[in-house]
Amino acid sequence: MCLLLLMLLGLLIVYRWYRQRQILENLTDKYVFITGCDSGFGNLLARQLDKRGMKVLASCFTEKGAENLKKEASSRLQTTILDIADSKSVSSAAEWVSRIVGDQGLWGLVNNAGIAGEIAPFGWMKKEDIVKVLDVNLLGMIDVTLTFLPLIRKAKGRIVNVSSIVGRLPIMTNGYNISKYGVEVFSDTLRQELNNFGIKVSIIEPGAFSTSISNVDLFKKNVEERFQMLPAETKKVYGEQYLKKFIESLEQLVATSSPKLYLVTNCMEHALTACHPWTRYSAGLDAKLFYIPLSYFPTFIIDYILTRNGPKPAQGIK
Repeated sequence: MCLLLLMLLGLLIVYRWYRQRQILENLTDKYVFITGCDSGFGNLLARQLDKRGMKVLASCFTEKGAENLKKEASSRLQTTILDIADSKSVSSAAEWVSRIVGDQGLWGLVNNAGIAGEIAPFGWMKKEDIVKVLDVNLLGMIDVTLTFLPLIRKAKGRIVNVSSIVGRLPIMTNGYNISKYGVEVFSDTLRQELNNFGIKVSIIEPGAFSTSISNVDLFKKNVEERFQMLPAETKKVYGEQYLKKFIESLEQLVATSSPKLYLVTNCMEHALTACHPWTRYSAGLDAKLFYIPLSYFPTFIIDYILTRNGPKPAQGIK
């Protein structure tokens, strides 16, 4: 019986391996639009797909980012400037893409652009701190998706949304965490709707990676400044030790971040080029071996593991 189970497991693994290695034909005829290509995942993916011969339409937030990307890519790659938090900018980018792709439509949309936002305990924040992140990471991504959807329907293409492991677990206390939970829900409901249109929707869930938004010195500076601006009563309740421990947890998270960005972009590429893309891609050993398994545990266990070594208020619980 055990031998039979092992044989079945082996066959399943071989079948899964074979299935995921099947790649689409005529990739050089397909257009892919990527947001957030100034640096990080978006920049690497744009160059990676360009080397595969695909027609990359890369959007950058700055002119400098666009110029630098062009220098490292072939003449096939085209760039435009996009602020995904500005609906007029999104509409302008969609018109630009429409003129290029014509009746062929857009094969791939990669919603990669995002910001970290202010990182601090929620008790130190205001509504506008959260709204700023949601405008980019969630509402901006939704705006781009809905605006580009007619072009994707023409090609019966793919949508790849970059979430995070914090979209499953409350690891960070800021708007970034909330926005990625929103990305997960939006992507799941969008996938269910668009499946009948022949459109595949994939979610990328990276663990901790070293990108331009994970600047520990900037995080530390912002947290310290925010603490000093708190009302005296709030500062007393939390205490200096809370601030110190909070900064240490940030430094530890960034210190353990992986520099291997290709682990994420390889997932994105597979979602765009595979005959049978996955619904979810977990990138990084921390995501695969720790965070994803942990997300299935009972809530009280998750809370204990994630908070047992975290900062504690100066006055404690009374």
